[in-house]
Amino acid sequence: MRLTQNIIAVILRADPGGTKNPSSLLAAALLFTLLVTFSTPSARAQAPEAMFPEQSAAKAKELIQKSIAALGGPAYLNVRDYTCSGRLASFGSQGELNGYTRFLDLWFLPDKNRTEYGKKQNVIDVVTATEGWTLDRGGVADLPVSRVEDFQRQLKEDMDILLRNRLKEDGIVYRYAGRDLVDLKQVEWVEVVDRDRRTFRIALDASTHLPLRSLVTTRDPNTRERSASLTLYSNYQPVSGVQFPTQVAREVNGRRVYQAFYTDCKLNTALDPDLFTRASLDQRWSQLKKK
Repeated sequence: MRLTQNIIAVILRADPGGTKNPSSLLAAALLFTLLVTFSTPSARAQAPEAMFPEQSAAKAKELIQKSIAALGGPAYLNVRDYTCSGRLASFGSQGELNGYTRFLDLWFLPDKNRTEYGKKQNVIDVVTATEGWTLDRGGVADLPVSRVEDFQRQLKEDMDILLRNRLKEDGIVYRYAGRDLVDLKQVEWVEVVDRDRRTFRIALDASTHLPLRSLVTTRDPNTRERSASLTLYSNYQPVSGVQFPTQVAREVNGRRVYQAFYTDCKLNTALDPDLFTRASLDQRWSQLKKK
């Protein structure tokens, strides 16, 4: 506004015999202000569409490094395993809430997961990048191929795996996508595209640089059908020098898949890799039969 007033004064001095119509003067001043503002280098730099590709990539890389630092820096990058307990909300095919269950979630990074359900933890799923098994009251069985394939997709779309393990891959493209308001918080969007044309669009809190959501879009090479997976992160808490989101929710193509509420997490406890094998489930089944 101060700039606009100064411009009006300049116009009046430049045209002392003119009409001095206030409306005309104000319109001219505002137009001139807009032209000056949006023609300056600093203003253009704030608009992602006006940035050169190398500027956009540099901005995105800078924000990603700030996010990694906010998550814990070396402590975050060096997480090798974690064990979390809490409650898991599951949803039906139409997105309806089916209920909550207690669960224990064990990860041997980057690609082995073991989830134990219920109070007695006698229902267990173990899945790796190549195979998976399940234990229930009927014994041990192979997981359906579709479950293993879904896990493989989740690994490729996981934001933490991207930040910890994949940023040095060949063919990675970075873009800065600007500022926005998400869940009443100012965020900055960054985009990372991998060599398979999988696009990660990550919203970083503008003040803390912690990730608030990750939207991953893919396109089937045969059908050209687009798929979108959205993961929401909230309620970060410090765990062994790492900022850990204790609430995580996931949606696929707009349908809610799960929501996890973690009550206790431990990092780098040197989990036994044998926990992520079929043999471990066979051993557990043998113990259950004796009871």
